[in-house]
Amino acid sequence: MMMMNYTQVSFFIMGSYVDTGLLRYLCFLVVVCLYVVIVVSNVFLLVVICVNRSLHEPMYLFLCSLLVNELYGSSGLFPFLLLQILSDVHTVPAAFCFLQIFCLYMYANVEFYNLAVMSYDRYVAICHPLQYNARMTLQKVSVLVALSWFLPVVFIVVMISPNASLRLCGNVIDGLYCNNYAVVKLACSDTTVNNVYGLVYTFTVLVGLAGLILYSYTRILRVCFSGSRQTRQKAVSTCSPHLASLINFFFGCFFEVLQSRFDMSSVPHMLRVLLSVYFICCQPLFNPLVYGLNLTNVRLICRRLLAGKITAKRSDF
Repeated sequence: MMMMNYTQVSFFIMGSYVDTGLLRYLCFLVVVCLYVVIVVSNVFLLVVICVNRSLHEPMYLFLCSLLVNELYGSSGLFPFLLLQILSDVHTVPAAFCFLQIFCLYMYANVEFYNLAVMSYDRYVAICHPLQYNARMTLQKVSVLVALSWFLPVVFIVVMISPNASLRLCGNVIDGLYCNNYAVVKLACSDTTVNNVYGLVYTFTVLVGLAGLILYSYTRILRVCFSGSRQTRQKAVSTCSPHLASLINFFFGCFFEVLQSRFDMSSVPHMLRVLLSVYFICCQPLFNPLVYGLNLTNVRLICRRLLAGKITAKRSDF
């Protein structure tokens, strides 16, 4: 393919879409159903938390931030998938591609930041229950939520900006959606700055946030082993949804990194497509379910809402 620089690339071609004939309409229907379920479940749980003052506590405020991020991420990616499924020409304007990269990375980073902050919240609630209200004030919760959204914006803008000066040798992206590393791989010019910043940022985020998560759960486990049976039961009931969400998120990220960083040509095409879809819908589908079913207060209030009986009840934490 003729060498070109970024200013000459007006669009990218998404190489993972194939002509499936009438099957495309079935795929479209499945994706629409997934998107509707994601929006309805996340909005419903947000409404449950907002209209019940008994849930206006740090744990549930962090959960609200997580749910808003699920709606943001899915709304930034699912409409694009639906359009591409029905389209005969799978192209995307260059400007929109970089906007999609921002949305994708913003969603993943905010998710990780929120999960790390929620692990710290569980650590304070279980290891320092008498000081919980003093430590997790509304002001502190607001700052933590704001940082969970502000820091990813700054870091991702800095990460994507150098791509504007890259000379590209092609415009075909092997994926269902735009990916920053996929664009970098098309470059003919030096990508040292891009690679170094990406590695430094990834290492910093992994060490910092994963370290906070590991520290929090190490202290929680120590309290559980040295505490009473009631303490262990309380820790399990409040931490199990968060742990399940963490594991699910890490699996999705692991599969996405495998596809973007390594040659997956030997893997069946349909499996690669399913793994990409899993990354963008695993958390938005999973979190409302796991938090709605495992948190007693949320489950009880959901039942009352569905039954038309909304009553306020004090939360355990």
